[in-house]
Amino acid sequence: MTRFDFTISATDGPARTGVIRMARGEIRTPAFMPVGTAATVKAVKPADVRAAGADIILGNTYHLMLRPGAERVARLGGLHRFMGWDRPILTDSGGYQVMSLSELTKVTEEGVAFRSHLDGTRHLLSPERSIEVQRLLGSDIVMQFDQLVPTTAPREQQAAAMERSVRWARRSREEFDRGGAHADRAALFGIQQGALDERLRKESADALIDIGFDGYAVGGLAVGEGQEAMLGCLDFAPAQLPADRPRYLMGVGKPDDIVGAVQRGIDMFDCVLPTRSGRTGQAFTADGPLNLRNARFSEDREPIEPGCPCPACSTFERAYVHHLVKSGEMLGAMLMTEHNLWFYQRLMKGLREAIAEQSLAAFAGEFVTRYRSSPSRSDGDRSA
Repeated sequence: MTRFDFTISATDGPARTGVIRMARGEIRTPAFMPVGTAATVKAVKPADVRAAGADIILGNTYHLMLRPGAERVARLGGLHRFMGWDRPILTDSGGYQVMSLSELTKVTEEGVAFRSHLDGTRHLLSPERSIEVQRLLGSDIVMQFDQLVPTTAPREQQAAAMERSVRWARRSREEFDRGGAHADRAALFGIQQGALDERLRKESADALIDIGFDGYAVGGLAVGEGQEAMLGCLDFAPAQLPADRPRYLMGVGKPDDIVGAVQRGIDMFDCVLPTRSGRTGQAFTADGPLNLRNARFSEDREPIEPGCPCPACSTFERAYVHHLVKSGEMLGAMLMTEHNLWFYQRLMKGLREAIAEQSLAAFAGEFVTRYRSSPSRSDGDRSA
């Protein structure tokens, strides 16, 4: 049984394409992971997520711990069986919620004490509990517990959070290694922190490498710093991590963000954008995002994206999808989400092929230019 193996088959500058092999299947890289926060990729059946081209999805430790509860999921056979997805699942650690729900939390060296956003009950999420929850869920790729602070925080606060994340990384490693059969078949990723500071990032990376992980995430980005600052950080952060291990950029992102990050050596991505946008009437296309709520689509006979092979585009016209979205019909969200997932997976396939063919610069340049500058898109179509 293959526990975890990462093979790079081709490179083009810092960009790489390859395969992660695990017991539940292969993950082609660069890979985009649809987000299944609450044991579901919203508005899409698992078989349709797979049909779009996804090799792996993401589940959320914090939300699943609160509802339905990790112990309940374990009693019901684990997350894969619970949600009907038989391929790899990566679970985040809950660390993002430390920042995003900061008004409900108190951070100490032990962990994060918080009140549930659902019912106000009190909980403690520590490195040990985070790993335990992910073990109960039965995830294939487990993330260390970390502390995330905004990139706008003072450097002293960024340094303190990075150093605490390193200490929590060691505790996460120790708890993961106590996991018996789960540890024997799953993988553990460390998370580099340090905001936009190159020296802090290097200190974090060196400490994580000393602990030792199967893969490494670049954390703490896509939290409001803007694309230019994010890509500036990615000019140095991935190269500080081991070249023979997967590099995962957490929470990214927009299609042009992904292209820029792949060019800088990132292998894995996740983001709620394709599903969240689908539910609010936004479709991603090669010519940029389209807001299907816009009245100009009310009699448009084109598919969502001409030339797209997804089932939604193969069957329905923009006019019908516009009607569904404006009427609040759930089929509208389903069709839009399905298309967006196909778009993201087609993008990843194109990136993999371009790297293999040593043509990434041309592919990226053409994609970004077209995506950002199509005259057919109105300003209102740009917003998520």
